Amino acid sequence: MKKIIDKSMVILLIMLNIMSFSTAALADAAKVVSLGANLNEDQKNQIMTLFGVKSDEVVMLEVTNQEERDYLGGLVSDEKIGKRAMSSAYVEILEDGEGISVETHNINWVTKEMYANAMVTAGIENARVVAAAPFNVSGTAALTGIMKAFEEAAGEELPEEAKQTANEEMVTTGELGDDIGQDEAASLVQEIKERIIREKITDPEQIRKIIIDIAAELNINITQEHIDKLANLMERISKLDLSVENVTRQLENINKGLEKVKETIDQNKGFFQKIFDAIKNFFAWLADALRG
Repeated sequence: MKKIIDKSMVILLIMLNIMSFSTAALADAAKVVSLGANLNEDQKNQIMTLFGVKSDEVVMLEVTNQEERDYLGGLVSDEKIGKRAMSSAYVEILEDGEGISVETHNINWVTKEMYANAMVTAGIENARVVAAAPFNVSGTAALTGIMKAFEEAAGEELPEEAKQTANEEMVTTGELGDDIGQDEAASLVQEIKERIIREKITDPEQIRKIIIDIAAELNINITQEHIDKLANLMERISKLDLSVENVTRQLENINKGLEKVKETIDQNKGFFQKIFDAIKNFFAWLADALRG
């Protein structure tokens, strides 16, 4: 009888260990770190500290410079891509409806809003993302690691065309930001994208008209070169399987910051209008005085 009890206890303990291991494995699978392949050990430790996790708590991946070039080649200069893979990313899958949140460390060109917009285009949803590097970098290569980590965490591959379009969106927005301001660029691209998706616009001329109209609504001056690049990007986006409801829902956390940008733009618009009106009134008064 005692032997039977002992065997039962052993079997029970084994089953509990298996269940415990399975639960831990499932939890770990939802948290993935992709490290730049050229980081040294000290830099890896620095990045993991920034992410707030240990290597045995997450799934660990590596991203090479060639993988980064596969997506960024032809979009940005070699200088921005670099010859070493240093950017890293942490991705944690969240519950449905929680949307996307982004945090960055030592990223000096791509903003959180740019990452979030590009991630939604790629098909990423309900995820907490941290992009980081051991020193200041542009951040363009981090999106490759983010997408790779999300695919691992979600257990499914993102559409290749969506990933390529997402990289183009990030770069186009960044370059636009160099001319008109990063926040303004992110706001403009998001507004255009949502209008294109909502109204299911695919005609190139209509896309161009929407770009010009929304830029005017936001009081943002853009050049013909900007319009051409945005039009090319939006034509690609219009062919993806995106819904405006999902885009809006996923970007809800990010949009809080962009709303402040829009308010600032509107305030500036009113301020400059007052200056213009004052100048116009002055010259009208001057003309009347000279006639009198």
